[in-house]
This record gives sequence, structure tokens and C-alpha cells, in this order.
Amino acid sequence: MIFGVRAVIEAIEAGKEIDKILVKKDIQSDLSKELFAAVKGTNIFVQRVPVERINRITTKNHQGVLAFVSAVTYYKVEDVVPTLFEEGKVPFFVMLDGVTDVRNFGAIARTCDCAGVDAIIIPSRNSVSVNADAMKTSAGALHTLPVCKEQSLTTAIKYLKDSGFKIVAATEKGDYDYTKANYKDPLCIIMGAEDTGVSYDHLALCDEWVKIPLFGKIESLNVSVAAGVLIYEAVKQRGFEKE
Repeated sequence: MIFGVRAVIEAIEAGKEIDKILVKKDIQSDLSKELFAAVKGTNIFVQRVPVERINRITTKNHQGVLAFVSAVTYYKVEDVVPTLFEEGKVPFFVMLDGVTDVRNFGAIARTCDCAGVDAIIIPSRNSVSVNADAMKTSAGALHTLPVCKEQSLTTAIKYLKDSGFKIVAATEKGDYDYTKANYKDPLCIIMGAEDTGVSYDHLALCDEWVKIPLFGKIESLNVSVAAGVLIYEAVKQRGFEKE
């Protein structure tokens, strides 16, 4: 964590990877205006909160500003995709739409690494970030697996489609069983939050909606388990072999 207005501004200007900044609701100063100017145009999520919330996290002289530094360097989708094509790969991404539980995130990252997924895509707002809990649950996968943090998942999806990717959403509204989809092309599987699923705006951009059959009384799978099911169906179809 970094606290204090000037210290956070300097961290941003130095290019440090910052996940989120908590700012006291009623902050008003020339220095705070500099902070908001520094954040403009970045992927950094700024949240205005009561000062009591910041006080619960640190007793230091935070001046109403507290930043959480990421444990990894985030990537951009448009930087990763060309590199994968240049290497002769058929890219495979997993996108998380609204997933906020870091342990689920870590578990998904671990599965992605084991299955040869090329990158995970997350939004910069209302989403998980790479913290200590996620790192631990991923069993180290988040140290090596690229995580692309995007201001707009809509823009990222459109870019992937323009690059020749098939976009497959896992949803209870799915048209058919997940095994009937073709995962052999450049691929991005979208997993949504367990309570809300993939957002309608993103579903509307997808090429296919698939579902996992459920035969018991519980209405949904844990998102990390569901992700594992779809990811390994893709592995099966692609016939990946360990190099």
C-alpha cells in the first residue's frame, strides 16, 4: 500500500502498477486535483469512501488517500494478441466478467496455467485484482500467466472479434451443451459472476452461448469449477500436447 497524496501521485508518475485508490469522499485540495489529473487516462480505479474506511486499513498519516499496488505487471490485449499470432499460436484467452472473489480468481488462474491458456482478461472496475490471496490460491500461476486489465471489456471483445477470435460465453441462458461448441479457433471464453452471470451487453457480442448441464438440486456451479470444465473441453478439442 502507498498512502499520502504526493506519494501516490509520484507512484503513478513512476509507472507503478496500481489496482485501486481509495479517496476520502470530501477531499478538496490543489494536490488532490493533481492526483485526479494523474489518474486520468489510466486503468486505475478510484473509489470515494468515508475516511473511516481508510482509517480501518492504516493508522498512518494518509491525508485521505490510500493506493493498493499490484503484485504483477498487467498487460493489454492489443499487445498480447499480435505476439501470439507471430509465434504461430492459436490464442486461447479466458475473460472474467464481474468476478470479484479472489480465491475463485486464483483457482481459475491455476487451471488456466495448467491448460496452456495464453492470458486472463479482467476489467479495471468491479472486478478482482492480483493480491496476496489470489497469488496464494493460484499456486504461483499469476507470477507467469499474463493478466490483461482492460478499461472496457466491450472494447476488448470487439478487438478480439476483429482479430479473428470466437467469443464463447458460459451462461445458464446457453443455446446448447458446452461440448457442442467448436473451441479449435482463436478463442476467448467468458465466465461471469456466480450471482449475475455474464452481462447482457457482453452476451450480445458473443458468437456462442453455452451451458453446463446440471442434474441436481443446486442451480449453479462454482465459477472456478465451471471455468475448469469449459477450459478442458477446449484442451480436449485442440489436442494440446505438453512440449
